[in-house]
Formats: sequence, C-alpha cells, structure tokens
Amino acid sequence: MGQSSPESETNMELKQLGNSSVAVTPIAFGAWAIGGWMWGGAEEQAAIEAIRASFDAGITTIDTAPVYGFGKSESLVGRAMEGIPRDKYQILTKYGLNWKTPEGEFHLDTTDGDGKPVRVFKNSSRTKVIQECEDSLKRLKTDYVDLFQIHWPDPTTPIQETMEAVATLIRQGKVRAAGVCNYAVTQVEEALETLDIVSNQVPYSLVNRGIEKDVVPQALKNGMSIIPYSPLQRGLLTGKIKRDHTFNEGDTRKGNKFYRAKNVDNVNKLLHAIKPIADAHGATLAQLVINWTTRQPAMDCVLVGARDKTQVRDNVRALSFSLSDEELKMIRELASKIILVE
Repeated sequence: MGQSSPESETNMELKQLGNSSVAVTPIAFGAWAIGGWMWGGAEEQAAIEAIRASFDAGITTIDTAPVYGFGKSESLVGRAMEGIPRDKYQILTKYGLNWKTPEGEFHLDTTDGDGKPVRVFKNSSRTKVIQECEDSLKRLKTDYVDLFQIHWPDPTTPIQETMEAVATLIRQGKVRAAGVCNYAVTQVEEALETLDIVSNQVPYSLVNRGIEKDVVPQALKNGMSIIPYSPLQRGLLTGKIKRDHTFNEGDTRKGNKFYRAKNVDNVNKLLHAIKPIADAHGATLAQLVINWTTRQPAMDCVLVGARDKTQVRDNVRALSFSLSDEELKMIRELASKIILVE
C-alpha cells in the first residue's frame, strides 16, 4: 500500500459524543505526555508543533487536563490553537485534581517539572469545580470547553453536588457537555440522576479490556460514548519496548504492572502474532492497534498521545485503512491468549 499524504487517505468523519451536540474526531490528540508530568519531561516547541500538525492533519479534537504538567498542557494547547476559529476544534478537559491546597482526599505524591515535590488531592466540591473551569478557560485562551470531565471520583464530595456545579457551567455557556473519567458503573448511575453524562473516559487497550464486562455495556445502554485512554498501553503496544528498556527519571511506566519483564515478553509475542495483519495493510503495529480500538463498541474518541510531528503523522495514518470483521476477530482472539502476571 503506497504512502500518500495522510490527509488524503484518512477518514476523519466526526462522531457524536453520546447524545450531545459535540462532534469529535475518531482519534483525539491526547495531551497528557506534552505536559511532561509522569512521562519524564517534554519539549515545549515540539509539543506546540505536534498539536498544530495534528489539527492540520484533521484531528480536531484535543484532550487535556489542568494536572498535566500542573497547567502546562492546557497552556500549550491554548498557545498552539491561538488564531484558529474556535468552532473548528474541540477541547476536552477535566477538573477535580487539586495540587494548590491540601483539600479533599489525598490522591498521590509526585513532582513537578522542576523536580519539586507536589501533593495532589481529589476535590470536586462546587466551589472548586467552578474555579477550575475559570482557570482552564484562561489557560486554554477560550470562553468555553466542549467537554468537561471529572478526572477521578472524589469520595469527599457528593456526586450530586459536583454534577450540579457542572450543570451551572453548562447553563452559563462555559461548558457544552459533561463527562466523567475513571467512574465505576454505580458512580455513573448516580451522576446520571442529576446530569446528562455523555461520556466515560477510562483506560482500555488490546491487553487491558476489563471495562468490557460492565462499563461498555452501561455506555451502550445509556447512549454514552467511551473515550479510551492509553490504547497503546503507554507505548507498550508499539513493539518498541523490550524487557531491558530504560526510562527517564520521573517516568511512571517504570515499575508499572504492564512493564514487568515477563509481561513485556508476552505482549511482544502477541505483537509478533498480529504483525502479518499490520504488514498486509502497510501499517505499523501502533497504527493497527489504534485502528482496532476505534472499531470496538462505544469507542467514539480514542485518545492517542504525541510529543512531536513525526508521532502525529504516524497516528493519523492509523485511520488510513479498514480492518475486516475477520481481522478484528483474529486480533481479539490472539490477544485473549496472552496471560499477564500481576
């Protein structure tokens, strides 16, 4: 298969998020890594160029969060998109992780881009939700966000209070639609009693499919979208990670379950088994896995990160071919044979 320009061969037909008026691209620019936090740093100019290259290639949807680089990711998105008509792109951001004051439930100890210790707390109180939205709008250089998502469940605040705060922001025109992240089915049910939740952003990949048991069926039943993050299992499914891989300081993939030597070996065996399918389409393993993910039920906007223009071009080509039902089934069956150790 010849490699023409990604724009000419890529299907970027927009998908509706749940039953909202927000339409998104099948893959979105995931802006976690460009904040540098938990990824061992990031280069600002390369990040801005990556966002613009992604937009130019037809990926008009960007997913970010205040905590990604402690404001850095959102600011980079704001700078990158300055001057582009606002209705030409969609911003999905989040709220509920507080690093400025010790309020709410403790979430984790980490470090900022300068190596300074930071304590992060879950706090989705009404006051915090409203304030976080204002702060995000300033950093993003916009007057509204398309999707506002709670980043992690907050046991210290009633779900109803949180969702009522988001409903206020929707009435004010600062938010177009409401979503949740990392919510269990019971939490989604409770949120739906107060507000029309259009999406649930959760981890999902070819080797991490636990949400298929309950989260996906719930989304299908309620007409919600799933926004899967880490579809490449933070790089593991690219085939470029071997058991002796060296990570930068601050990269939390080191010690992660999926990166244990035995699991890396097993995943690479899976990748070897599906490589003939990728080769048949002139695609890389990463492109094959992303394409497969976009074809799974309810997966309306797959988050794929990129830290430079080269990675963006690779991501865009993931939609330049079509997998047959037989190929989709074969990939799933091969993945089901892989056993990962805890």
